[in-house]
Amino acid sequence: MAILPNVLLRPEVDGKTTAELPIKVEEAARFLGVSVQTVYLWVERKQIPHLRVMGRNIRVLKSDLEPFRAQFKQEVVNWQDQ
Repeated sequence: MAILPNVLLRPEVDGKTTAELPIKVEEAARFLGVSVQTVYLWVERKQIPHLRVMGRNIRVLKSDLEPFRAQFKQEVVNWQDQ
């Protein structure tokens, strides 16, 4: 079995394993619809799952952001309803 650098293997629901590349903070910010500074703040507060690469470089898995994004959007919708 070959080892893939910078790739995390994630189990799927059906039991198969897939490879997922971590994304940069800038990509995560675009995906979440927030600023880069907001993502760094959430990382600092440990509000979103993240990985540290070579000390200061932060990466996140898109699959980890999807539930967070759904929760974040739900909170915004609920706030706008008030």
